[in-house]
Amino acid sequence: MSVQMREKDRYRPRPTVMDALRSPKLFTKETLAGIVVGLALIPEAIAFALAAGVPAEVGLFSAIVMAISISFLGGRPAMITGATAAVALVVKPVAEQYNVDYLIAVVILGGIFQVILGALGVGKLMRFIPRSVMVGFVNALAILIALAQLEHFKGASWMMYPMIAVSLVILWLFPKLTKAIPAPLVVVIVMTMVVWLFGFDVKDVAALSGEDGLPGAPPLPFFPDVPLTVETLQIIAPYALGVAAVGLMESLMTAKLVDEITDTHSSKTREAMGQGGANILSGLFGGMGGCAMIGQTMINVRASGARTRVSTFMAGVFLLIMVWFLGPIMNLIPIGALVAIMFMVAFLTLDWHSIAPSTLKRMPKSETIVMLVTVIPVLITHNLSIGVIIGVFVAAILFVRRVAHFTSVSRTLSSDGKTAHYSVDGELFFASSNDLTTQFEYADDPEKVIIDMSKSHVWDASTVAALDGIEQKFREHESDVEIVGFNDASSDFHGRLTGNLPSH
Repeated sequence: MSVQMREKDRYRPRPTVMDALRSPKLFTKETLAGIVVGLALIPEAIAFALAAGVPAEVGLFSAIVMAISISFLGGRPAMITGATAAVALVVKPVAEQYNVDYLIAVVILGGIFQVILGALGVGKLMRFIPRSVMVGFVNALAILIALAQLEHFKGASWMMYPMIAVSLVILWLFPKLTKAIPAPLVVVIVMTMVVWLFGFDVKDVAALSGEDGLPGAPPLPFFPDVPLTVETLQIIAPYALGVAAVGLMESLMTAKLVDEITDTHSSKTREAMGQGGANILSGLFGGMGGCAMIGQTMINVRASGARTRVSTFMAGVFLLIMVWFLGPIMNLIPIGALVAIMFMVAFLTLDWHSIAPSTLKRMPKSETIVMLVTVIPVLITHNLSIGVIIGVFVAAILFVRRVAHFTSVSRTLSSDGKTAHYSVDGELFFASSNDLTTQFEYADDPEKVIIDMSKSHVWDASTVAALDGIEQKFREHESDVEIVGFNDASSDFHGRLTGNLPSH
């Protein structure tokens, strides 16, 4: 019982939703943060919908439903979920080859896969992500956020440049005056008022969402019109697995990043299942699905200082209100203000310490290499998941290579020269044990050989096979070999496998 209580306390959010509801100051802060994120969701959701080849409202509906649902279902408080580029790239071929109904069927099935993977404990795999990969992930994310804004400069008037400059100054200076009101919200309000009062010709939200602007209606229950056949399953299943894998990768990495920023823990298992539930609901309300939105999460957590599910819920609710009732007003928001906010988020997200010359000089080369091989594939493919997978793979190879050299074998002879004593020191697994057989002097050893394993540990079947091979070689040279000093775990493992492995 005590262990269960400690585990429950570990994942207890700080502050809680009840803390926010009891404190007018905290509730106001969380609500304002939600409003800021709701505003920032508009251009991203529209852009990702267009990238996926579907109408703008499909992306907006996805952002609304996922933000609201993840605030109840998710494991990481204050994290924002909505339509994302990663998922848009996965589902785009479905929209092109079939139609929106098939795309939404993919999203629903992808959500089901995520729930299953979450229940199987895929979230626990996050403990195997090295710090160097995490740093590369963060730096790649910051660069991608900044690069994504360059698209908005196409066709923009010269007024966009001074607007971004002034917005950045406000974002930098306003928090020094007060943190009661999020600086991004101030930027959006001020810049919208300036454009409206002076009639500046600048690109606005309406320019992104088309001539009709925001849809002006809420998301309604929707079920995709696809035949419920095995053939349909064969079409959508591969894409659904892609949605599940990419979505979980980005969501769990983002959750881990927010854990570090806020110095709190979150349940990755619940987050994985929550993302699946949010995707299912997104599809059932006509949305294109998605995952954790890293840029908007950084706005919420870093720029606005949000810490509870209230901010996530309010982001979805406020976006719903804007889409449904305040479309004409929201269409006036200048894109330059939102671009400036995202530039500031990118600046705050980048781990500047990790690329400082003094840090690079002290850091082991292997750590720097892993960080770079995480960043570079992301910049080439614009897919964070690919960078993380490659980074983990390279980190594992470098770790195995480094650990493999830590194993040593020393040899001594008894005073009478009749007994050879070997001492094996180090961790024995497939990489280190493959060379183990070459470190013994079979032909020159006397009839009695003792191999002391007290300073080593047997980790896998490759090591047991290597030890069997060593014994066999000594027997071929008519030496009596004895292996001693196993710790309990190694003795049990070796005892179960020795003599039962094929020789090569």
